[in-house]
Amino acid sequence: MKENNKNRKPGRPEPPKPQKPDARSIIVLIILLVSMVAMWYSMKNLGAPQSVAAGYTDLTSALSKQEVKALDYDTGSSEIIYQLKSGDTFYKTKISSELAADVVREASEQNVPTKLVASTDFLTVFLNIVPLLFMVFFFVMIIRMFSRSMSSKGGGIMGMGKSTAKLYEQNTGVSFKDVAAQEEAKESLTEIVDFLHNPQKYAAIGARLPKGALLVGPPGTGKTLLAKAVAGEADVPFFSQSGSAFVEMFVGMGAARVRDIFKEAEAKAPCIIFIDEIDAIGKSRDNGGMPGGNDEREQTLNQLLAEMDGFDSQKGVVVLAATNRPEVLDKALLRPGRFDRRIIVDAPDLRGREAILLVHSKDVKMGDDVELKELAQSTPGAVGADLANIINEGALRAVKNGRQFVKQEDLMEAIEVVIAGQQKKDRIMSPKEKRIVSFHEVGHALVAALQKNTDPVVKITIIPRTMGSLGYTLQVPMEDKYLMSKEEILQEISILLGGRAAEEVEFGSITTGASNDIERATAMARKMVTMYGMSDTFGMMGLESSGSTYLDGRPVSNVSAETQTKLDIEVLKIINECHQVAKKILEENKDLLVAASEKLLEIETLTGAQLGEIIREFKGDDFLMSHEETETEHPASPGIRNQEPDAELPAPDVDTPHLIQSNKENIAADHTTTEEILEKEKDSVLSAPDVDTPHDI
Repeated sequence: MKENNKNRKPGRPEPPKPQKPDARSIIVLIILLVSMVAMWYSMKNLGAPQSVAAGYTDLTSALSKQEVKALDYDTGSSEIIYQLKSGDTFYKTKISSELAADVVREASEQNVPTKLVASTDFLTVFLNIVPLLFMVFFFVMIIRMFSRSMSSKGGGIMGMGKSTAKLYEQNTGVSFKDVAAQEEAKESLTEIVDFLHNPQKYAAIGARLPKGALLVGPPGTGKTLLAKAVAGEADVPFFSQSGSAFVEMFVGMGAARVRDIFKEAEAKAPCIIFIDEIDAIGKSRDNGGMPGGNDEREQTLNQLLAEMDGFDSQKGVVVLAATNRPEVLDKALLRPGRFDRRIIVDAPDLRGREAILLVHSKDVKMGDDVELKELAQSTPGAVGADLANIINEGALRAVKNGRQFVKQEDLMEAIEVVIAGQQKKDRIMSPKEKRIVSFHEVGHALVAALQKNTDPVVKITIIPRTMGSLGYTLQVPMEDKYLMSKEEILQEISILLGGRAAEEVEFGSITTGASNDIERATAMARKMVTMYGMSDTFGMMGLESSGSTYLDGRPVSNVSAETQTKLDIEVLKIINECHQVAKKILEENKDLLVAASEKLLEIETLTGAQLGEIIREFKGDDFLMSHEETETEHPASPGIRNQEPDAELPAPDVDTPHLIQSNKENIAADHTTTEEILEKEKDSVLSAPDVDTPHDI
């Protein structure tokens, strides 16, 4: 008779019943014991003295000299085994039964201890073979049990097919209050929580609980935290398992673990199963495995699909999964009836970042000068993991400096530590290289500051950092934006090339310090041509497709070799024109470039306010006011301009994901605009096709 589980509280499953001993385990134990006894019996005489073969004449000679100490006659094998008085050696002589009778009679006459032994050859052979037979039988049983466990439900032998999921029996310790900035995702998940609390309300109207929900978003946005919060709010058992844990070396292990975790979940329903990084087992079967082969990952996926089809959603088992690669998942996994909902967990906006900083700082002693909003403005594109790291780095810096609380300067420095690493105090540059770095960084800053509608420069430094940069320029937007105009991208490319242009203007030569700037400028110009439809030559023609939505995958080219050559020419033209714009700005303001660079060389770090004062001395208040009146904010993150003039070590890309991508707009009225340059040098190699294709922003 089945027990009634209706009165059992969610998240409080009844204690497991004691399991009966497994009959197969008892049989194996008995076989093992018998084998050990047989082996002991057959090997117990291994320590006995060994007999030496001797001839019949040796035996008769020893008897005639009365040297025999003891004698045994084996009637079964017709062998006489004797021992001499002069030693402990046993001698063995093969003899006929007639001669054996004479030998035994003579030994008896000499009062030599004599013993008749009736051995059986069959018994000897049997005792020697039995251990081998038992060992073979034992291993056959092991193999049979192992094979049977792979195809049956449950954990299998030694628990190898048993689910390794972590089970939070009572509470995960996380609620929706611990998750900030994901209001849309929490709203979607709240319905699942309510269903687990009040299933009768939905059943009365005929609604059914979604069998699964897929959490999709970039790394570090809080997908796992959201899943734990759902279980915490619903107060139900929570099974947490990584997708990679299902796939093991042995074929069938993954499928067995899928069966086991669903079996455990049904026993503890209502509950939640969470599979992190489900793309490890859920990749599309179109491009996986070999034809005709038995792919372990595919077998695991098939079992997962079957289990999600097989269980009843009214029992209260919900499957949550997380991935940052939704484009590779099998379509059968995403259809309604399996994962009914796809919940986007994206990077937070300005208000969201401020809320996340508040959550992570609640247990940290903060000073009165801490402004979380300023920190949020300084970290556009950052996800929850980045912001938590910044708070922790700030706290570590406060302890290092001997303070009892965290100050604003600690947190601002922490942002730079996350972006570019710690200050590298032991790196000593020559005066010449230090001067080059100074002009390079000021070149970036002035090309940004002398154009309208650009993100404000907040810091310029030539202090080396551990991630490879010898200096950088930091720009911070005032708010988030989600679109970029063509002019903004061209301005950004010009700013990236401002460092190289400054080297040319001041020194008449170039260094390796612009390697990262060139790499990023080229990537940006290439996207203008291939993905954004901002090329005069190709127009709105999609030439590349992005590889991954959330992981910045390598773009996939969709063009022929001939078109690729023309594409490269178009990209080079954009880069050259933006380089000329940057160079023109710095040539027309060389005195300002020199003054700002010398000041930076002197004090090593310039703030945005200090740079503004230097610009005011040369351009006047009217120039700054005209820029402030027309200034608008852009979706940029802090723009790091790397400087690495060492030819032996090309500048690495020190830009931290989520924190870098500046956008600019409109060149100042007193300079030739990039659009005017493009119009003058328009190349008509390939007429732009009139194609209205979807494009990504």
